[in-house]
Amino acid sequence: MSFFEVNNIFSLTTPQEFDRQCLELFRFQYEENPVYRRWCQLTGADPAAVKTPASIPALPISFFKTHPVTTTRFSPEQVFESSGTTGSQTSRHLVKDTEIYRESFLTAFTRVYGPPEKWCVLGLLPSYLERKGSSLVYMVDELVRRSGHPQSGFYLDEHEKLCDTLQQLEKQEQPTLLIGVSFALLDFAAAFPQQLRHTIVMETGGMKGRRKELTRQELHALLQQGLGVKQVHSEYGMTELLSQAYSQGEGRFVCPPWMRVLVRDEEDPLQVRATGRGLLSVIDLANCYSCAFIATEDVGTVYEDGSFEVWGRLDNSDIRGCTMLVETGI
Repeated sequence: MSFFEVNNIFSLTTPQEFDRQCLELFRFQYEENPVYRRWCQLTGADPAAVKTPASIPALPISFFKTHPVTTTRFSPEQVFESSGTTGSQTSRHLVKDTEIYRESFLTAFTRVYGPPEKWCVLGLLPSYLERKGSSLVYMVDELVRRSGHPQSGFYLDEHEKLCDTLQQLEKQEQPTLLIGVSFALLDFAAAFPQQLRHTIVMETGGMKGRRKELTRQELHALLQQGLGVKQVHSEYGMTELLSQAYSQGEGRFVCPPWMRVLVRDEEDPLQVRATGRGLLSVIDLANCYSCAFIATEDVGTVYEDGSFEVWGRLDNSDIRGCTMLVETGI
């Protein structure tokens, strides 16, 4: 197989369609992605025995720091790069076609929140705006552009200006989305407490060493108190994915139909279940030209309806398979 029909991804409607597309993509990536194929071989996976999504090997996310994870050969149209502390390795996601990413996030956003044109979109993403190659900034920038609202835009540390803008929009009863990294939202809420009635506050996670790490409940409680909202929404995404899950409150994320989260056993990460608590694996069919099957470093719970929660990140969780690949010349 040398071809995968991308257009089918965003029209999936049933779990059975997802399963079928998932297995087709696995076979495509096994043949066309040398890093992923070698990982499957090292873990003893037999492609002929793979019959369900849960039996598909998940590539440790750390490989994006050490290897070019690509399905088919291509010159990337975009390279998304993760943030990192000084001197640390960062993940690099080589994107063959940014239109796939654009269709993924626009379709997922519209399913949950309606068309971007409905919103004034305000981005409070200072740590992401200060570097190049952020997939989150790419997404929010497109939402800002699509919204078409004259006051949509980004804010670095312009908290007073952001406060004035929000007050104007509240008076106009304009539906507004304030999407921000956690530490920036906390700083803003502490400096400019207010009552927002027509604004959704959405946190994208990440203290990035700027503040003491908080539990989700602590973070949301502070934002609810400071910004006067009943619920804090959340976005679950990462550099290594081309899709996002959203929570409309209480930290319970829901995936779009082309994305699924599974659970790996903490004692034996190669054992995968559909539900329960453990290490999270993500199947993202939009990742058709990198790797769709990602073993994350997040710990969480997946529920019977497919929704999931994230409880934190496992320390020192890089799987040692990277060294195995280097030793075998991959």
